[in-house]
Amino acid sequence: MSEERVQVVKGGGDTVSLPLIADGGEAVAVVWPGVGSKHRSLHRLLLDPGGQTIDLRHPSESVYYVRAGAATVTDADSGEQQALVEGSMVHVDPSTAHRFEAGDDGAEIVGGPCPPDPSIYEQSEV
Repeated sequence: MSEERVQVVKGGGDTVSLPLIADGGEAVAVVWPGVGSKHRSLHRLLLDPGGQTIDLRHPSESVYYVRAGAATVTDADSGEQQALVEGSMVHVDPSTAHRFEAGDDGAEIVGGPCPPDPSIYEQSEV
């Protein structure tokens, strides 16, 4: 029997670092299996100016929202790039490699794969 509940996850103390940044920034899991989530993940990517993620590829689709700043998202398979501004939403098809690179002022991007990609957390400092 599962317990149903509402849980408020604070973005500070309840997070776990994720190995998703190639250069300049940090990534943390906010909503992930470690807090009981089975069907959703929400990661916070804080990219320094020019900072970038590693190439990301998940077996499921991913969605991201640019909360602050500007960035570029690159389809790592085709090389196609698209500019992102504050308020942009990004949908990534399953198994599509992608990476983010922040603009001159950095960027805060929230999102992640749905359902969660267990391989991300296997490499993290849980």
